[in-house]
Amino acid sequence: MKKLIVILGPTGVGKTETCLRVAGYFHIPVINADSRQIYRGIPIGTATPTHEQQLRTKHYMVEKLQIGEYYNASMFEDDVIILLNELFRSDDVALMSGGSMMYIDAVCNGMGDIPTVPDDLRQTMKRRLQEEGLESLCEELRRLDPEYYAIVDRHNYRRVVHALEIIHTTRQTFTSLRTGEKKQRPFNILKIGLTRPREQLYERINTRVDDMMKQGLLEEALSVFPQRSFNALNTVGYKELFAFFDGTWTLEEAIERIKGNTRRYCRKQLTWFQRDKDIHWIDLSKASADDVVEYIRQQVRPTDDQP
Repeated sequence: MKKLIVILGPTGVGKTETCLRVAGYFHIPVINADSRQIYRGIPIGTATPTHEQQLRTKHYMVEKLQIGEYYNASMFEDDVIILLNELFRSDDVALMSGGSMMYIDAVCNGMGDIPTVPDDLRQTMKRRLQEEGLESLCEELRRLDPEYYAIVDRHNYRRVVHALEIIHTTRQTFTSLRTGEKKQRPFNILKIGLTRPREQLYERINTRVDDMMKQGLLEEALSVFPQRSFNALNTVGYKELFAFFDGTWTLEEAIERIKGNTRRYCRKQLTWFQRDKDIHWIDLSKASADDVVEYIRQQVRPTDDQP
């Protein structure tokens, strides 16, 4: 049967270079599972594969959309399943990689039966957000769905409000709807989780933020500042620099908050992934990209010659 290799892990762990090595060995492209790298115009802040890396290996689902275009995990599921059907015509193996938890779950498990939210409830939640504030709604989410509360970005009001809308519409937790019966896929799935010791991850994150600033993240954020209301920019890196542009923080404070919020997001990713018992974890502080390739080779093509 066809096999989808999924390489996942927290931000900053080293997924991009590892995937390039895997893709090169199997002579296959990379399907990117990142909810922000799918947008054009923000390559530095989203750590999008560089032009040289994309020339080295074909990448799908990268820089596909304009910043203002709406996109979600369900749409990603549909697009990737169609793409996999095409890729599997010429190869028995496909590769997907990223850190966007819901996007990966959407392809591997399918999205749950998420209902349409009534317009009157949407208006009610919008009014409550304005009157009560995000902190109050986060506390309500903590009471009604503590599992989702533990992993959601509580600074992202759209995700908090949407979860509450679904809870009030269905009288069920948002978690239970997202983790319902898995869809049957016409291919097998091999999940590889990349990790490192927490201290090393944090050090790599801090260094990467400094590198992004040197590469021009400040100028990139300024160029999209007029579009700040779009959901694509409601993410770590841009929100903090927008606050600097507003005069809320100094540049130094904004940079430190980018580092802190990225570390916080890293912890949320690890919390989410660790509940998936199908993931085989590889510690990149003890193993190399070649070791990852060899493990995958043994699982996928055990009769192949050594690389």
